[in-house]
Amino acid sequence: MDRILVIDDSSVQTGFLCSILKADDYELTTCHTAEEGLRAAKEGGWSLILLDVVMPGMDGFMLLQELKGAEVTRHVPVILITSLADAQYEERGLVLGAVDYVTKPFKPAIIKARVNTHIQLYRYQMQFMEQAMVDGLTGVANRRRYEEESEARWREAIRFGLPFSICMFDIDKFKAYNDTFGHQAGDKVIAAVAKTASSFFQRSTDLFARYGGEEFVAVFLGPQAESAFEFMKSIRQAVEDLHIQHNSPVCPWVTVSVGGVTITPRLGDNLDTYLKLADTMLYDAKRFGRNMVVWAGRSGEQWREK
Repeated sequence: MDRILVIDDSSVQTGFLCSILKADDYELTTCHTAEEGLRAAKEGGWSLILLDVVMPGMDGFMLLQELKGAEVTRHVPVILITSLADAQYEERGLVLGAVDYVTKPFKPAIIKARVNTHIQLYRYQMQFMEQAMVDGLTGVANRRRYEEESEARWREAIRFGLPFSICMFDIDKFKAYNDTFGHQAGDKVIAAVAKTASSFFQRSTDLFARYGGEEFVAVFLGPQAESAFEFMKSIRQAVEDLHIQHNSPVCPWVTVSVGGVTITPRLGDNLDTYLKLADTMLYDAKRFGRNMVVWAGRSGEQWREK
């Protein structure tokens, strides 16, 4: 069910809007101050926000700027509803990112039509964005999604002082596998590895993506470095336990090598620095014999499977 957030300091106005829209099977939530509305909006899950412009304290234009500046609400359509009929106010609202501008008094049929239209458009937009962020072969997140969402996870770790883990891993001797069994079989191996690894990343703060070719990247919050190392060992073992025949003298089964790092990031730290460190750990895993996890902590500690 689509959820609509109504932010208006008038209980009469919110009641009227809800009475118009409830017949269309929407879930409606009302807030009577901009501050309350902002908190509710950042909880996420909204398909549309109906926002009054004239409110005490933070007005609708100021709140709209906040909504468009926050990751969780940036793409949610906002319809401004106001008694300010001057064209300059409408222009200001649209420039700030509102999708529509409705002046009071309004007709119920107009509100219903515009709400239905913008929710439909939002659904199409979300479907398109989801498809654009998914790797076609494996069904997991693609590199574009990693690049967009990893920074949000990084900022969350800084904000809450959480350990942040990032790792890269790829399939060992994959070129040799392709040369032996063909690219179609290679695609099936990539998909099987992705399915197995992604099944371990089930929390909302986890992000697992195909980085390119036979290489994957993952970020997750919470565990300290040694626990993160043990966690990735279990994923490496799960891939080996698939027992996909390789026929390489080095790798009788399809395996992966993993390199990663866990830190508790601070303001001024750079995510790309630690992505490069994870890549260095992956190189070490290859250098030390493959089919292993090599992990680093912020203070220089290192863990490696024997």
